[in-house]
Amino acid sequence: MADRRTVLITGVSRGLGRAMTLEFVRSGHTVCGCGRTDRAIQELRDEYGSPHRFDGVDVADDAAVAAWAGELLADGIVPDLLINNAALINRSAPLWEVDAAEFSDVIDVNLKGVANVLRHFVPAMIDRSRGVIVNFSSGWGRSTSPDVAPYCATKWAIEGLTQALAQELPRGLAAVPFNPGIIDTEMLRSCFGEGALAYPKASEWARRAVPFLLGINSGHNGRSLSVP
Repeated sequence: MADRRTVLITGVSRGLGRAMTLEFVRSGHTVCGCGRTDRAIQELRDEYGSPHRFDGVDVADDAAVAAWAGELLADGIVPDLLINNAALINRSAPLWEVDAAEFSDVIDVNLKGVANVLRHFVPAMIDRSRGVIVNFSSGWGRSTSPDVAPYCATKWAIEGLTQALAQELPRGLAAVPFNPGIIDTEMLRSCFGEGALAYPKASEWARRAVPFLLGINSGHNGRSLSVP
């Protein structure tokens, strides 16, 4: 296709990441993704061969992200669309009942993981003077609810981090914080229980979200966006 994009997605093992992967591939684009679940990564490798690429990478590990980026960039793979999707949510509990280790895990993946990916891929995008960065936020990055304070904290931080990044990027690039909406995923079920069934499945969501994501351009730089 004339406008074939290279799309980099973190957190492709399940949920929205996996649904987006299927839809981007179906639409004729090349997907390079990472996740922490080895079995799911191997399934993606088996299902989608070259030029797609899937690797086991923990985005919270800066050295691992650096090595992954080094391999892709050495092969000439620079993302046209970089999607920071990987995230964790804390078990539903008041903030004072969330122990330090769990709180750190949420911060490490949802916030530090995004920074790690940006650190190692954005310079190559800048060198080409083009590219779109989409950092997944949440409705809980613009509002709050009880029992998910650590998650809210990271998504509010993503909004601020991304808008500051947008001010730093040279012309031709864009960075946007992106609220995907409410989707029936394993993460949502951890909060909503069976109530999650009332919301769209990830595959249904991806059919709407992927064309929207592909439509983001430098004119959207710094804007907080949501799936229509």
